[in-house]
Amino acid sequence: MPFAAAPAGTPVSLRALDAPSLDVASPKRFSPARSSLALTPLALACLLALPQAARAQAAPDTTTLSPVVITANPLGSEALASPSTIVQGLDLDLRRGSNLGETLNGLPGVSTTTYGPMVGRPIIRGLDGDRIRLLNNGVGSLDASSLSFDHAVPQDPLSTNRVEILRGPAALLYGGNAIGGVVNTIDNRIPTEPIDGIHGDVAGSYGGANNDRNGAVQLEGGDGTFAIHADAFSRKTGDLRIPGYARTAQQRAIDGPDRDQPRGTLPNSDGQASGGALGMSWTGDRGYAGLSYSGYDSDYGSVAEPDVRIKMHQERFGFASELRDLDGLFTSVKLNFAYTDYQHKEIDNGEVGTIFKNRGYEARIEARHADIGPLHGVVGLQLGQTRFSALGDEALVPTTDTDSAALFALEEWKLNDRLTLSAGARADHTRLSPSAGGNERFDGSSRSSFTAGSFSLGGIYKLSSVWSVAANTAYTERAPTFYELYANGPHEATGQYLVGDQGLGKERAWSGDLSLRYKQDADKASIGVFYSRFSNYLAEMNTGRYRNDDGDVVAAGDDGALPEARYQGVAARLYGVEAESSTRVLQRNGHKLDLGLSGDYTVARNLDSGRSLPRIPPLRLRVALDYGYGAYSAGVSVSKAFAQHSRPDNDTATPGYYSLDANAGYRFKVAAVQWQAYVRGINLTNQTIRYATSVLRDVAPEGGRAVMVGLRGSF
Repeated sequence: MPFAAAPAGTPVSLRALDAPSLDVASPKRFSPARSSLALTPLALACLLALPQAARAQAAPDTTTLSPVVITANPLGSEALASPSTIVQGLDLDLRRGSNLGETLNGLPGVSTTTYGPMVGRPIIRGLDGDRIRLLNNGVGSLDASSLSFDHAVPQDPLSTNRVEILRGPAALLYGGNAIGGVVNTIDNRIPTEPIDGIHGDVAGSYGGANNDRNGAVQLEGGDGTFAIHADAFSRKTGDLRIPGYARTAQQRAIDGPDRDQPRGTLPNSDGQASGGALGMSWTGDRGYAGLSYSGYDSDYGSVAEPDVRIKMHQERFGFASELRDLDGLFTSVKLNFAYTDYQHKEIDNGEVGTIFKNRGYEARIEARHADIGPLHGVVGLQLGQTRFSALGDEALVPTTDTDSAALFALEEWKLNDRLTLSAGARADHTRLSPSAGGNERFDGSSRSSFTAGSFSLGGIYKLSSVWSVAANTAYTERAPTFYELYANGPHEATGQYLVGDQGLGKERAWSGDLSLRYKQDADKASIGVFYSRFSNYLAEMNTGRYRNDDGDVVAAGDDGALPEARYQGVAARLYGVEAESSTRVLQRNGHKLDLGLSGDYTVARNLDSGRSLPRIPPLRLRVALDYGYGAYSAGVSVSKAFAQHSRPDNDTATPGYYSLDANAGYRFKVAAVQWQAYVRGINLTNQTIRYATSVLRDVAPEGGRAVMVGLRGSF
């Protein structure tokens, strides 16, 4: 449901962290935030947290729900071997940032790209771009965000009810483009359950380091059979306030004394976004069917280019249906379809420079079959077609049609009350058809086609009523994207001249993860390790040469010289650890106090060069206390991100930082409306925060000290 957004650049969530299965009903559960620490202290802290959770004897919380991650397991089983997280309800309300990446940043294994406060795309376990599958209501969100770091995701967190995040190999059911994970946003724009009467939410907030003013409203009505949904949101932000200089001391030295150096605010970081949707559906005891239309508009500045703004527009038409309790071979069938028309214009000094367009559809059918002995499972078909074009001065890629088709299956076998096994497989066929469109840089582009296969095995074993062990392994193939194959042009936003390679093969990886989990009443904890080995990781590598806008090879000191970066296949290895715990340390006379600990660590190596892969988040650790008493709540958290010195030769190191955050809230009721008011303090020590995952870490820090106030009403 819509709610007031957190300010851009919020470094941590303000409440005690969520445990592996989130408590969506309690107002005191919060998602883990950005945190880091060296591996030994991190492992020690998390291992200490597990027995601490086991010792706590809190009273059962009868309002706790155990939500099911539908994205990870369409069978609806709670015995989910893959690491997963749901963020919804108040947890989501108090995480919402100005973009999707910022909203999810700090969850186990999740970080964000950033290109100013309006732009951020999720990174999972060090993997970004086309290795993270972004879905909206189960089908792909077509945009241009994976092509470049300055392209925003056209999904505002204000319009999202729930976010499902899947980490690790089980994401293969959504294809090779989900090799790193899946992020699925749910907005209920097509109601799937009966609605009786009229319900709604209204929210607004003000504050943050960018003076974020936003509001949202959602209305739903129905007679128990026919349901209508409508929502609208709007936000407007100013330039981001920052502590000190925008550019690092090293970058200022490179710039020289003649360049103006912004201080106190980040120029051209303001923006605005608005949108809305209308949906309707028929709902019954055995299923539903419905339609929706949504629109999204935004206008924001490029913080790397003071005279460049991006204007974005997206329209999306959706259809969804499900039939349940069927007789015969299949017991249920579910269909999701979406057609998207996306466009954004890059405007330089008031003149349109480049227009990016992405139009197409994606359809997905899932059919759950009748049990075959001890096996129950689902089979499915996914189809898609897109046309991407980039027209104008920054035509990085030719106009490309991409057609795809896939078959997939997931089977689950519950051997006994302790052990449940699962297996999945998927086969994809992709055909790419480029068209030069009169641009001689793309005259040599030719058709390509790929057939990719993936499979996974997983299991979860209950050691006792409160402890369990989960394991997964998978082999995954990903077909190269159109920009990895055909890119040939200057990209001013990242300061590079990008060159693709039509000879690239499929990206291949073996992956696995292993986790230990604990859950008893209000206490929850998990610690896990993961590993991926790529035989052909498609990386963007600097060649050491320089080119101008026309593509001519020039000297490094020439005007308009851009370093050449080429997509290449390299051997790579990624591994790391993720841990989180939430322990009820006090429950007496209505007073409740929770202690939350979380941390994660990722190592990513280019095995050909021996150096790190680019933009890998550092070691992170977070400690939080969350207090509640009746209608009152309060929280404080401290996070630590250590310096990131592991980097490729041509990247720069990133300093570490601390962040202190706090909040207080009060719930009250007026007439039939339930209200919640809150105040938040963000980065209270005014630290300079630069993300290692940002291509602009040397020129665009995150926001400084800020306060935000918000109010939400539900009826």
